[in-house]
Amino acid sequence: MNEAVAASVTDDPVAIVCGAGTLPFAVADAVMKRGRRIVLFPIRGCADVDRVVAYRHHWGALGQFGWFCRVARSEGCREVVFIGSVRRPAIWRIRPDFRTLRLVPRLWRRYRGGDDFLLSGIGQIFEENGFRLVGVPEIAPELLMPEGPLGRHRPSERDEVDIRKGLLLLDALSPFDIGQAAVVADQRVLGVEAAEGTDLMLSRIAQLRETGHIASGLRHGVLVKAAKRRQDRRLDLPSIGPQTIERVAKARLTGIAVSAGSTIVAEPQRLQEAADAAGLFVTGVPEQALGK
Repeated sequence: MNEAVAASVTDDPVAIVCGAGTLPFAVADAVMKRGRRIVLFPIRGCADVDRVVAYRHHWGALGQFGWFCRVARSEGCREVVFIGSVRRPAIWRIRPDFRTLRLVPRLWRRYRGGDDFLLSGIGQIFEENGFRLVGVPEIAPELLMPEGPLGRHRPSERDEVDIRKGLLLLDALSPFDIGQAAVVADQRVLGVEAAEGTDLMLSRIAQLRETGHIASGLRHGVLVKAAKRRQDRRLDLPSIGPQTIERVAKARLTGIAVSAGSTIVAEPQRLQEAADAAGLFVTGVPEQALGK
């Protein structure tokens, strides 16, 4: 896209394709504060019904690409952001419209891989049809985690060792496209995020403590999250929010370390207050330390 076209796009509303969680609304609010209009395209069965109604929106379903193209163009949207979690359905459960039906063979090839592989393929389809795919770093950079601690608490030397091991682990796993989070305690890997997502991984850690598979005494261990190596920064960046704090506390960990500049923080003020109240640290690790 040439510079003249790119400049004109910024005057148009942003189409926000919404999955579950609070991130879509945090992004919508941040974009509007910058003076741009937004149109939400919440996905049925994923997005929060009660919160969607506060914004201009059009409900849609997975597989309705032709419908999206028509409605987004009628709204004047040429930029699209994907945000929020979506459970990957079996491809035969998707009810495609005619335009999507023609893409099924291509999507099927993408289904046979990790989330980044699938999402990058979907992003290519949108761009081939005249939309510009954008990410949070471009349209709402204030939602990205800064370097250093967020709140009153700081990681201990013991925590720093676990953070380094967690970052090394995630970097080594990047080529396998399986997840963006891990839990490390006393240099022991307690969990690695896969298809279940961060919340369920943390719930598993809490359950392992209850059953005695992990020592359940004093808090120890760190949740580490980082973007994958060579990840498309417009898609599926790691994220944390107030709910993450709750689950980290239940898992009896000491805090959270994330890649600064490439991790989205939903409701940063609430997150900081929750972390301070729970006695947990939240810190952003410089990307140079990740070897990326």
